[in-house]
Amino acid sequence: QVQLVESGGGLVQAGGSLRLSCAASGIVFADNVMDWYRRAPGKERELVARITPGYSTFYADSVKGRFTISRDHANKAIYLQMDSLKPEDTAVYYCHAVQMAQALHPDLGSWGQGIQVTVSS
Repeated sequence: QVQLVESGGGLVQAGGSLRLSCAASGIVFADNVMDWYRRAPGKERELVARITPGYSTFYADSVKGRFTISRDHANKAIYLQMDSLKPEDTAVYYCHAVQMAQALHPDLGSWGQGIQVTVSS
């Protein structure tokens, strides 16, 4: 059974930092692309950051230079370091895992339960 468990969310003032973590189990971690998505109220789901098994990364333009995604193969975990946070970063953040061959089809992957990040102005 696949489990993705997020932690580290909360309330922070604009300009502050948070670090999200996601612990994965039930998957072959080395075979999976790992992502952070977010959904803000009234908006569509957005891919925030992606990291491949080989550590290649992708970032949404809105977070480039402020967020950093990383992965730890030994502990089957990924992280999202979020700096210079803005009120528009407020959203529920989701950890996502998808096998490399299905990386273009996120709905074929597995999702965490989501964690709230709120940035106050």
